[in-house]
Amino acid sequence: MEINVNFLENLRLEAKFDDFTVVTDQPIRYKGDGSAPSPFDYFLASSALCAAYFVRVYCLARNIPTENIRLSQNNIVDPENRYNQIFQIQVELPDGLSDKDREGILRSIDRCTVKKVVQTGPEFKIETVENLNEDSQAMLMGHADSDTSTFILGKDLPLEQTISNMTEILANLGMKIEIASWRNIVPNVWSLHIRDAASPMCFTNGKGASKESALASALGEFIERLNCNFFYNDQYFGEDIANAEFVHYPNEKWFKPGLNDELPADILDDYCLSIYNADGELRGSHLIDTNSGNTERGICSIPYVRQSDGETVYFPSNLIENLFLSNGMSAGNNLHEAQVQCLSEIFERAVKRQIIEQEIVLPDVPQAVLDKYPGIVAGINGLEEQGFPVVVKDASLGGQFPVMCVTLMNPRTGGVFASFGAHPSFEVALERSLTELLQGRSFEGLNDVPKPTFNSAAVSEPENFVEHFIDSTGVISWRFFSKRYDYDFCEWDFSGSNEEESDCLFGILQDLGKESYVAVFDNLGATACRILVPDYSEVYPVEDLIWDNTNKALLFREDILNIHALDDEQLVALYERLEDSELEHYTDIKTLIGIEFDENTVWGQLTILELKILICLAIGELEEASELVGAFLQYNDNTVERGLFYQAINTVLEIALDDELELEDYIVNLRRMFGEELMSNVVASVNSELTFYGLTKTSMKLEGLDRHQKLIESYKKLHAARAALSQV
Repeated sequence: MEINVNFLENLRLEAKFDDFTVVTDQPIRYKGDGSAPSPFDYFLASSALCAAYFVRVYCLARNIPTENIRLSQNNIVDPENRYNQIFQIQVELPDGLSDKDREGILRSIDRCTVKKVVQTGPEFKIETVENLNEDSQAMLMGHADSDTSTFILGKDLPLEQTISNMTEILANLGMKIEIASWRNIVPNVWSLHIRDAASPMCFTNGKGASKESALASALGEFIERLNCNFFYNDQYFGEDIANAEFVHYPNEKWFKPGLNDELPADILDDYCLSIYNADGELRGSHLIDTNSGNTERGICSIPYVRQSDGETVYFPSNLIENLFLSNGMSAGNNLHEAQVQCLSEIFERAVKRQIIEQEIVLPDVPQAVLDKYPGIVAGINGLEEQGFPVVVKDASLGGQFPVMCVTLMNPRTGGVFASFGAHPSFEVALERSLTELLQGRSFEGLNDVPKPTFNSAAVSEPENFVEHFIDSTGVISWRFFSKRYDYDFCEWDFSGSNEEESDCLFGILQDLGKESYVAVFDNLGATACRILVPDYSEVYPVEDLIWDNTNKALLFREDILNIHALDDEQLVALYERLEDSELEHYTDIKTLIGIEFDENTVWGQLTILELKILICLAIGELEEASELVGAFLQYNDNTVERGLFYQAINTVLEIALDDELELEDYIVNLRRMFGEELMSNVVASVNSELTFYGLTKTSMKLEGLDRHQKLIESYKKLHAARAALSQV
């Protein structure tokens, strides 16, 4: 994690990381002002808080209340060496707690991350650099032996060379990549989380049978998502990029809708239109891209090559981001390698969807077959030894598709987690199923998996597939575990060279009657591609283009960002648009308008419901505000401070709307209850003297929105590189 430090007045310091700011000072006896804890005090507190966190996680997993659990830490200093200290952590546990849970809580404290890092002994490297922002690479791993060449199935270059190549590409783009976490909870199953230190919203996860393969996986995913603009899906790029020579790619084209909002003639093809405009309801305005919001410019479209005949077809960027998410994107050492990964991912998700929605019963993989892969068996045994039964199934549907499934059961919670993996090699597909199962997860994280069901409607519901797509935590059917298999086991093999495998996978799509479209992105130094298979690889339903399109942001973005500058008439119009949209009250404003607000601010927590309350207060519609505040308090998921604000608002509104009540009679005790400052803001809000309390002023210039600005700065690096390369 990158922590940037600023020097404040006197001895005060400010550390900034992610969306947080920590201020330190020194005691007055050390010439400080005593206004904040010292850096060492934070260090001491971190181990106590970390210990308490692990206690909390243990208790939450077992429904043990923590109200009567107390934890304290004292540090005992060696009088002869002040750097030699004992951290004494004491826990007070309530009567009635079983000996097993008492021991379990103590073991959980022993897992404290701060404690383990201190005990291991971190190494400090101190150096000067010419420019912090140009020091483009954080340390990803220790330097690999230059003479080592580790090849794995499916990769045409050694892992060491792949990692080196991708690291150099990211460094050249000015991306400072850091590792946020590693996981290796069972043998031969590694995962990690990496991110851009300057823009932590840009992150990926990697998985593999070794730490090197997991790192290569994470870096490859990072590069694929840069090339395909996935990090910036749904996000507003700002006015500069929206009006630049190009917004997404130098080879994009813009098409104007017809006079009556008809679709332009030069986007998509007849095959795609039969899928995306089957009922003739799709309009040009549905395809304006969210990122630029430039309605005057038209529909931004990206060229894809139709695989059946090599013709170029232009796909609206908005259609892609609405329906496909990250499905079918990959980077590789060459195009065939990238295509194999893309197509494998597409089959994994399409077959998984078919199996889950149709409640298909898959055959178990015989133990004799599993024994051919001892590394994978060691990982499975590691899970079994921790009390998690594992079922390994052939998901190829009788040898039609290169897909495998590893399913974990959690007897403690009754939950089930079905993980799928795909690749032309049986072994690689099986390994991917297992590593996907544990990617970024601890044993405690496996307590959150849902319970299976016999409710077919719950299994086939579209949102269930979205959950499976995002992190494989959707619901599966109990029928999945029946011994009455719908297919016989098949020890399939589609493997060959990457070129042969790519041809084979495209051939399967052709046999299914599916057309595929490919875009290649190789101008940043890496080979990446994206493959779209209409009516097969979408994540969201086609109807979302009309009924739940992300570009609904364009109806609200400008007015919401300019909310403080709107007059009453404009506020009424905004309120009516929110009403007419029939959007869920608990939709986040940041999701609605595509702006990354700091999560620790009122903007970051703001929902449509709260915004409507604030509008009503601003325009003096107190009765409507009162009704909405009642709903807010009933289902409030906001901060304690914001909840108290609306509790006080609710009380003052009830007084204001009752002819027999006078605020003067209650104000003294209301101030005693809620405090002088809060009540002053509440009364001023109800009187429309203070509008949009808690929302800092901003505009379409995005001033003050540091988190979103970081995201835009990240995209500008990419945009500048594309612009420069397009001139070569």
